[in-house]
Amino acid sequence: MKILVTGATGFVGSHSTRALCAAGHTVRLLARDPEKVKRTFEPHGLALNEVVQGDVTDGAAVAEALEGCDAVLHAAGLVDLRKSRAKNVFATNVGGMREVVGRAYRSGIERIVYVSSASVFFQPGGPPLSPDMPIPDGGTAYARSKADAERFVRELQDAGAPIHTTYPTAVLGPDDPGLSEGNHSVYTFLHDVFMITSSGFQLVDVRDLAALHVALLERGAGPGRWVATTPMQSWAELAATLERLIGRRLRTLPVPGGVLRAFGHVGDLAKRVVDFSFPLTAEAMAMGTLWPGTADSPTQPELQIQFRPAEETLCDLIRWLHRAGHLSAAQAGQLAVEPGAG
Repeated sequence: MKILVTGATGFVGSHSTRALCAAGHTVRLLARDPEKVKRTFEPHGLALNEVVQGDVTDGAAVAEALEGCDAVLHAAGLVDLRKSRAKNVFATNVGGMREVVGRAYRSGIERIVYVSSASVFFQPGGPPLSPDMPIPDGGTAYARSKADAERFVRELQDAGAPIHTTYPTAVLGPDDPGLSEGNHSVYTFLHDVFMITSSGFQLVDVRDLAALHVALLERGAGPGRWVATTPMQSWAELAATLERLIGRRLRTLPVPGGVLRAFGHVGDLAKRVVDFSFPLTAEAMAMGTLWPGTADSPTQPELQIQFRPAEETLCDLIRWLHRAGHLSAAQAGQLAVEPGAG
């Protein structure tokens, strides 16, 4: 198949693109910066020549990119918590969705995958998350944009559009073109301090998420909704896992969930005066301290996708963080030594 990928220079998009190429598919990219495409893929031995330069909000560029394609993976999205960027966030996450996914459906493309997030279902005090839950509005412009995009996709799905939506939890793994949110969290735990609080953490390996996207595009026959995650760990369990993997103690700081949520409200007030993107918001702190976990999902048995254990993902991530220069040998501990070295 010839598959259009948006967001291909991002973490999820780059791994999914590499997985599609490895599966024998032809990939076309819609990207604002062709030079970034080269920097992202050439180190992995991929020369991707089908690149349409443009933005997901540019209808003409999207139409050109879709021409002759059999399938679409829409992985583009903008995460920015600054109020000054709210219009850009909505334009990319909602307008881009309407242009890419809506136009693909109208043009008769029958294999469409949209990458959402399990957090789109989150409500403080709510039940375990599942893909059939109603969509709350969200407290930040980013969260509201994801909610609006989700509602648009559901309208199309309810009309029979062949769209599969994936809902990953925190996406972790090696070979990150930037330092995306989930990977940056682990970097912070190892480099600075690990705050142990209420609730816990769920992750999915970016390579397994990419394999899920390949399977869904090859499967076709949408619509469908798929949660992608490994089992939840408490923050204390995650800290203990990291300490065991690196062979040293972390700097840990126990903080009650209520205290962090109070800091989140202070952050919301501060953002009225100083516009910053650091995720010190009431919404982010509620997710971190009240995350309810996800309900059991048929993703793995139905699609025969085996998500690797969280420990394996963390090992590979920490080794990569060290190789890429983000962590010192002391911070990576025993994982600074590659398997078979020494």
